[in-house]
Amino acid sequence: MILYPAIDLKDGACVRLLHGDMDKATVFSNSPADQAKAFVEAGFGWLHVVDLNGAIEGKAVNAAAVSDILRSVSIPVQLGGGIRDTAAIERWIEAGVSRVILGTVAVTDPQMVRGAAARFPEQIAVAVDVRDGKVAVDGWTKGSDVDPITLAKRFEDAGVAALIVTDISRDGAMTGVNVEGVGAVADAVSIPVIASGGVASVKDIEHLKARPGAPIAGAILGRSLYNGAIVPAEALAAAWRKVPA
Repeated sequence: MILYPAIDLKDGACVRLLHGDMDKATVFSNSPADQAKAFVEAGFGWLHVVDLNGAIEGKAVNAAAVSDILRSVSIPVQLGGGIRDTAAIERWIEAGVSRVILGTVAVTDPQMVRGAAARFPEQIAVAVDVRDGKVAVDGWTKGSDVDPITLAKRFEDAGVAALIVTDISRDGAMTGVNVEGVGAVADAVSIPVIASGGVASVKDIEHLKARPGAPIAGAILGRSLYNGAIVPAEALAAAWRKVPA
């Protein structure tokens, strides 16, 4: 399992939100690039970066901070937030982003996402952001009538690198990961699934690894890393550890 420490960008700073609410942001660092380097030094092999302002506005807002991160580290970075067209995808991949995350357009324009996945093999991920059983869009500010499994199955044969499944009700709340919800999506498709939202302890990583059914490919770590509830070395050891047969 791959662990992805999260760097969520709001107004140029590294923050954590509660339930995706921009008015409930805790600033953890005013230097996202330094935070990125700290995660590399802790042993992580990927970074998960989100432009929170961009997700709401539908365009890059924290581009300078993202560029600083890309210049500061050599490990792969996956980036989401406000990326809504092929030109933006191309710009970020040319800038050094390893994987672009598409959320809103996966609901509103799935053909564009399929086209992007074909054009940029293994460099497109789809965000499946779930609130009350349906997928949320526009930086989680709006709902849709699409359920997560229906959305996931739209891209089954598209060459998408991963699905990032987030339980919004648990995001930033330190209440534990929704193993059942993430697992249901993983069991429904052959696309690798990354769990997000509520990962509060190493036990959550172990629960994800131990669930029956399709393996969970990764987990995103947010507030639990920043507040010390998860120690990087312990988390990485749990992620790498083989589950007893």
